[in-house]
Amino acid sequence: MPSESAVITVWGISLVIGVVVIVVVGILLGLILGTARQIDAAAATVWAVGQRIANATVHIPLLGTTNRIAGQILERAAGIDAATAAIEAHASGCPSCPACAHGGPREVAR
Repeated sequence: MPSESAVITVWGISLVIGVVVIVVVGILLGLILGTARQIDAAAATVWAVGQRIANATVHIPLLGTTNRIAGQILERAAGIDAATAAIEAHASGCPSCPACAHGGPREVAR
C-alpha cells in the first residue's frame, strides 16, 4: 500500500495538472470566441454590402422595357416630325393657311 505522503503528492500533481489544463482550455475557448466574433462582424459587413448592391441593381431588368418604350417614343417622334414637315410644306404653298387648316374656305392659287 502506498504511503500517505505518496498519495498526497499524486493528488497535488493531479490538481496542478488539472488547473493547467483548465487554464489552457479557457485560453483556447477565449481565442475561439474572439475569432467567432470577428467572423460574425465580417459576415454582417458582407450582408450589409450585399443588400446595398441588391438595392442598387434591382431595377436593371427594367432597362429592357425602358429601351423598348424609348424606341417607341423615338418612332412616334419621327412621325410627328414628318407630319410637322408636311404641315410646313403645305402652309408655305397655300395662300389660305391657316384658315384652310381649320376647315375654312380655300383659295385657289392662280
